[in-house]
Amino acid sequence: MQLRRTITTLLIVLVVVMTWFGLKTALANQTVDVKVLMPAPFADATKPLVDQFNQEHKGHIRLSVVKGPLETEAISDLAISSLLLGNPPFDALLMDVTWVPKYAKAGWLLPLDQWFEKAEFDQLAKGVQPGNEFEGRIVRWPFVASMGLLYWRTDLMDTPPRTPDELVKISKQLQAEQRVPWGYVWQGRQYEGLSCVFLEMIHGFGGIWYAPSTATIGLDQEPGLAAANWLTNLIQDGISPQAVANFAEAETLQSFKMGETAFMRNWPYAWAELQKEDSSVRGKVAVTTMVATSEENSAATLGSWGFSILNGTKHADETAAAIRFLTSQSAQRTLAMSHGYTPTSTELFNDPELLTINPILPELSIALNHAIARPETPLYAQISDALQRNLNSSLTGESPSNYSMQETEKSTKYIIKSAGGRT
Repeated sequence: MQLRRTITTLLIVLVVVMTWFGLKTALANQTVDVKVLMPAPFADATKPLVDQFNQEHKGHIRLSVVKGPLETEAISDLAISSLLLGNPPFDALLMDVTWVPKYAKAGWLLPLDQWFEKAEFDQLAKGVQPGNEFEGRIVRWPFVASMGLLYWRTDLMDTPPRTPDELVKISKQLQAEQRVPWGYVWQGRQYEGLSCVFLEMIHGFGGIWYAPSTATIGLDQEPGLAAANWLTNLIQDGISPQAVANFAEAETLQSFKMGETAFMRNWPYAWAELQKEDSSVRGKVAVTTMVATSEENSAATLGSWGFSILNGTKHADETAAAIRFLTSQSAQRTLAMSHGYTPTSTELFNDPELLTINPILPELSIALNHAIARPETPLYAQISDALQRNLNSSLTGESPSNYSMQETEKSTKYIIKSAGGRT
């Protein structure tokens, strides 16, 4: 009888142990789904990398991309709508650099310190390091770099202009000689691109837009007024077409690509477009840093994208693994070769094979050293909108440029004070 009870007990224990091991094995073999929201172009570009990651992590992690809208503002609206509703249908977000303060302050982002070491961050190109931290902690990991560039025609001049006055002088001379209809095209539409253009020029004239750390606003100061006047005068003097007040990147690129102008302000992606067979300036273009009153004032608006892990995800470790893969040096190299994306790793700017595909990498590296972030504040969207509205009104002739800066400064102060800040 005792023996039977002992055997029964052992069998029960054996069943329990086997069941426990079975459950443990099943859980271990369960595939974790990780979802990342990306703007449409990045979603398409990363598809081969996502397939590679899923093959390497088959049975453990399955990475999928939620393909968002094309426009930056639209993808942000979609992300915020999902986050405000709670439990968003994705674990990570590919973010524009300007979103970080707002999202971090709202508590939507997880600090990345436990997955990425500070030493790794310090090894990135210096130009992509700004804009990724909030209150001393890294909350966004850079994916691709981007910065404002000045494109110039090598068939029209031997060297590019270095100052705003030189750009105007060369443009007028080329126009007088009827070699080009226009001197310079840039983004003047009432949208974020205009803020990027203005940021480069206010720094180019030796000023600042807004420094949250010191509560300094420089719009109604001499450099701010000079920047607004210079941009407005480009249109009034016929160096830039009146239509530039409604130009975004696509229209700017098209005009330059057709050979209508000597100079263009745009992002690195435009280089590959200008090398296509339908380009009238193929093989006749170079890039440099933006004009400024002095070399140290030359600025390139930082336009990088990076990944953040959303607070509330149930798969933070797996999401971090996916981000590490997508931002690895190998992935950067793949994207640089397939889509011309600017890498974030300093080493890749000297990669011989990449240089044969993208010979402007050295110039991009130099431009990254001039990169500056837009004002790092949760209120950025509001103050940028105020700048766009007022500055565009002077570009279209609705108001004097000095008045537009005065009104923008007033609006900026009101926005900051309304949010409890100081000016």
